[in-house]
Amino acid sequence: MSDHVAALRAEVKANQSQLQQQYEQTGDANALLRQRCQQVDAVLQKLWASLNFPASLSLAAVGGYGRGELYPASDIDLLILLPQEASPALQEKLEQLVGHFWDIGLEIGHSVRTVQECLNEAAKDITVQTALLEARLLTGNKRLFATFEKRLHGNLDPLVFFEAKRLEQQERYLRFNETPYSLEPNCKDSPGGLRDLQVIFWIAKAAGYGASWAELAKSAILTEEGARQAEACEDYLRHLRIRMHFTVGRREDRLLFDYQGTLAAQYGFVSNDAKRASEQLMQGYYRNAKAVTVLNIILLQNMGAALTPESEQTPQVLDEDFQSVGNLLDVRDESLFTRKPTAIFDSFLIMQESHELHGMTARTLRALWRAGESVIDDAFRADPANRAAFMRLLHSERGVVHEFRRMNQLDILGAYLPNFGRIVGQMQHDLFHVYTVDQHILQVMRNIRRFTMSEFAHEYPLCSRVMSEFDTPWLLYVAALFHDIAKGRGGDHSELGTGDTQAFCEAHGLSPEDTELVVWLVRNHLNMSQVAQKEDLSDPDVVASFASRVGDARHLTALYLLTHADIRGTSPKVWNQWKGKLLADLYYLTLHHLGQGEAPAPHGIIAERQAEAMRLLRFFALSATVHERLWKQLDTVYFLRHSAEEIAWHTRSLHYRIYNNQPVVRARLYQDGEGLQVMVYTQDQPDLFARIVGFFARNGYSIVDAKIHTTAHGYALDSFVVLDVMNRDNNREMVPYIEHELEQRLIQQLPPEAPSAGRLSRQVKHFPIKPEASILGDEKGAHFILSLIAADRPGLLYTVANTLAEHGANLHTAKITTLGERAEDVFLISGGDLRQSASRIRLETELMERLKV
Repeated sequence: MSDHVAALRAEVKANQSQLQQQYEQTGDANALLRQRCQQVDAVLQKLWASLNFPASLSLAAVGGYGRGELYPASDIDLLILLPQEASPALQEKLEQLVGHFWDIGLEIGHSVRTVQECLNEAAKDITVQTALLEARLLTGNKRLFATFEKRLHGNLDPLVFFEAKRLEQQERYLRFNETPYSLEPNCKDSPGGLRDLQVIFWIAKAAGYGASWAELAKSAILTEEGARQAEACEDYLRHLRIRMHFTVGRREDRLLFDYQGTLAAQYGFVSNDAKRASEQLMQGYYRNAKAVTVLNIILLQNMGAALTPESEQTPQVLDEDFQSVGNLLDVRDESLFTRKPTAIFDSFLIMQESHELHGMTARTLRALWRAGESVIDDAFRADPANRAAFMRLLHSERGVVHEFRRMNQLDILGAYLPNFGRIVGQMQHDLFHVYTVDQHILQVMRNIRRFTMSEFAHEYPLCSRVMSEFDTPWLLYVAALFHDIAKGRGGDHSELGTGDTQAFCEAHGLSPEDTELVVWLVRNHLNMSQVAQKEDLSDPDVVASFASRVGDARHLTALYLLTHADIRGTSPKVWNQWKGKLLADLYYLTLHHLGQGEAPAPHGIIAERQAEAMRLLRFFALSATVHERLWKQLDTVYFLRHSAEEIAWHTRSLHYRIYNNQPVVRARLYQDGEGLQVMVYTQDQPDLFARIVGFFARNGYSIVDAKIHTTAHGYALDSFVVLDVMNRDNNREMVPYIEHELEQRLIQQLPPEAPSAGRLSRQVKHFPIKPEASILGDEKGAHFILSLIAADRPGLLYTVANTLAEHGANLHTAKITTLGERAEDVFLISGGDLRQSASRIRLETELMERLKV
């Protein structure tokens, strides 16, 4: 190491020590971030000058370093800008520079690119584009850097950038299970962390709205009060991250248990009988994180609206209190909730009931946020209308988890249920819970909800099957809400929580039978997991004892589902197949015991459908065992998604050719001849879905329903309901044509045929539906749920199928729903490079672009 480099290393070390001492004396976070940038600038400029680089090159800071925010242990990102590709001599000198980066003791990430290479990389990767957007010249050729900035900004479309950052944020949220409340959150990247605020500034910079909270207020993106609140939230997070880096002595943004006590002491927190110092620290963090997430939602909405003023729609009146603005719920009067408190729950009910509404306007969110503290009191809680509305929220067939999360985020849920409010942000110091108590409860509700949804039946088929047989699934939501509500009071929370549960059930009009079940579930919610994991299930006395505590099949089923959801809601890493098998074994052994040694009588949706399908098969003089070979290849998902009549039709058509080498296509009239129902059975093949939907579109048929299924032995068993968009009168005559022609295309495996472009309806032209696409990974990490919303039109499914095929995605199941001119489709996909976040964002972006009308 040369003397010059050694001197620079010593300077870096002295600078860091000086900054820490100065920060501990002044507590000025902004000064530290600014001064560290200046010190690193000076060191790098000296190093660059010492190597005598050609005057045609530029050295620039990018990322956080570029915008002037350099935390004590943050990476230092640099761009070495070249006018053209480096010569061998220059390449050697650049390698020498990179070696010196490490020698001087700085953690530096660098890239060496020409201007065109920068533009190419920015076009491919939104993360690169964002980092380059914050580039700042350190030294070198000013003209080259100015050219780079001009071309970068010239290629930047603020609206496209906004959409890409929004999708990127969704992906980031998914990595953290969409919650700011994990026990060891990342103060930078978790929801509610610094990244949520940085996203706002990135978009604001791209759109020219400003580079500070005050400038955003001047641009009318937020109010002055909001600017003050945002600045306070940012200041809190800056201090926390700075202290983390100094405490750990390296880059670490996770608030691990190891450091929470030390940080709490630095902030002056002292443990007391009720809470540890670390718990007090973390409750402050969670309150700040909740405020940041709400600010993020409001500001992204405001900037999205500002970027698309041409799409601003005339409010559509829903009732005397509410209106819709685009796909957002809006209060007609910002004083509504103060003037009419019953409208608070009405707002969430409307969100549940309306498929078109996907969020709330900024002013509605602000009004609800204020109402939680100022409006909900004892009189509100005692009002029968409010109690009835709260129960309707639990009974809803859609949006239960979404709206309860929204109520918790806006402090409505904790205000209405004060005992729930006390456990908001409360940590659980054990070895398996990774969420605060309130977020764990919401995770359990989410898991229960998934048991009722056929598109998630592939995750845990037994739970989906058992849930389909349970008569009152909404009671499980109530049990989930209260099962841990007494955490932190001292003593047995299962027993202490029964009093709260009993009071709630009686106040909200539950029947004595339902009240008894919910209270029993809260009291016994740990019992099944303890027996399954800690006792010998091969011992008949163990099963008999557990059965005597359960009493009947209804209590057993409810406890099994709650236990399964509860364990999975503790941590993504806690659940495993072994625990699932133990619970399932105990469930079946107990069910058998309760049936006094006999197999339980067939009941529930699936058993009923199977029994009805067998009854229908007998009309065709088929044997009682004709179904067995085919049904062995079909799983829970198939029987949940097909009617008994469809199951019988499939069985009648396929029972004698289960291993057929040739495709089988059968068609029949559907609903008084208004359409056709078509079944396709074939060995699975690439682009199968695209071939089928292309065939239907080219022959003038619109798919209104599709059920895509893959059997256990690798055959596709797909059924479609198609309508004739040409209004021909010969649907019956089309049956043999479709059977023959589609079979031949599948035999020949011809390339998918693109349909001809059709006319858009007048309604879609005048009231366009903005395409939406989201890809959500399932808990096993092998499959992904693709949800699409778009205007229905000819060739829509073909476009989707082709796009999936181009990305190498395999289609496992599809749920196609057409609501008038609106298509809402859900696909279960896997394969390709879907496990990579950037690939999922590209697929989402591509689908939204191709589905525009």
